[in-house]
Amino acid sequence: MRFRHPDGSTVHLAYCTNVHPAETLDGILAQLRDHCEPVRRRLGRDRLGIGLWLAKDAAQVLVTDPSALRGLRTELDRRGLEVVTLNGFPYEGFGAEEVKYRVYRPDWADPERLEHTTSLARVLAHLLPDDVTEGSISTLPLAWRTVYDDTRAARARTALRTLAERLDAVAELTGRSIRVGLEPEPGCTVETTADAIGPLTDIGHDRIGICVDTCHLATSFEDPRTALDALTRAGVPVVKSQLSAALHAEHPHHPEVREALAAFDEPRFLHQTRTSTAAGPRGTDDLGEALTGDVLPDAAPWRAHFHVPLHAAPAAPLTSTLPVLKAALTHLVGGPHPLTRHLEVETYTWQALPPELRPRGRAQLADGIAAELALARDLLTDLGLKELP
Repeated sequence: MRFRHPDGSTVHLAYCTNVHPAETLDGILAQLRDHCEPVRRRLGRDRLGIGLWLAKDAAQVLVTDPSALRGLRTELDRRGLEVVTLNGFPYEGFGAEEVKYRVYRPDWADPERLEHTTSLARVLAHLLPDDVTEGSISTLPLAWRTVYDDTRAARARTALRTLAERLDAVAELTGRSIRVGLEPEPGCTVETTADAIGPLTDIGHDRIGICVDTCHLATSFEDPRTALDALTRAGVPVVKSQLSAALHAEHPHHPEVREALAAFDEPRFLHQTRTSTAAGPRGTDDLGEALTGDVLPDAAPWRAHFHVPLHAAPAAPLTSTLPVLKAALTHLVGGPHPLTRHLEVETYTWQALPPELRPRGRAQLADGIAAELALARDLLTDLGLKELP
């Protein structure tokens, strides 16, 4: 979906296909047929943006086989789909029964991460629509914090500088500018937008910036305006933003709130949980850790890294951080010029929701994704953007 900003620029809205985990090219082609095109039809649009997740094996096929790449581009066009952004965070195995800490490997100190991201950039340059010259890729925020020492930090910085050089080469060869954004996430070396400023200014290249995920922003109790203003002052580009909402518990000391939270403590994904205290943020790596014992203070609200559907907040006594998303979006695209032109709804946890909230079959999932995109569309038009055909 495309929108005209009042300044005349085009803002793109997509949804991320990591909600349909497939790791082969055949699986991706099936996604387009079984999920993405039905979502487009529900929205009544001739064209729908999707943020592709390309796992290692699929990316390798596409970067080495020109006919496969042409075939994917043809299939996108045939089904009324377009790609301006990729999710390069998960490397492989995102559809496994247990993902948890695996999603942070390989990290930016490992050569596989650089090679994979380079492949994604080369693929994206050829998937962009004919009238689009800029693409974006979100990626791991360096590493999970417990495996990151000075030696690995130096390797990661070198890898990102090499990536910047390769992105320059892609632009020279194709005329397409591909930018990569580190995506701050609780528990990682770059946990917050503030943590990103130092490494990104050290790298000092305008093709390497930040991806602002509004669920992660909220989980870390960051104020959107403060965070985004700091990025602007530091000259850190917002390459893209993922529109997502976290799980919010206002009174975590109440037994009924603990019981409601426990329904979201599922085994597949890591649900980092945070609270804000006078001494600063406190947190656990997973929701289950917060619910057992006295590890996390419960005098103030808790937020958990669980991407809940944008249009359907959990039932009381829980809610979502949709207000944080709205505040961030206002600052991202509501001013005289957009801070980013790539927006991506990223709710990958539909099948990890409590059983009674999960979609039953493809049709219900498509209904839910379309409803999320419709909400995002309405937020954008309320900010003065005009939806384009």
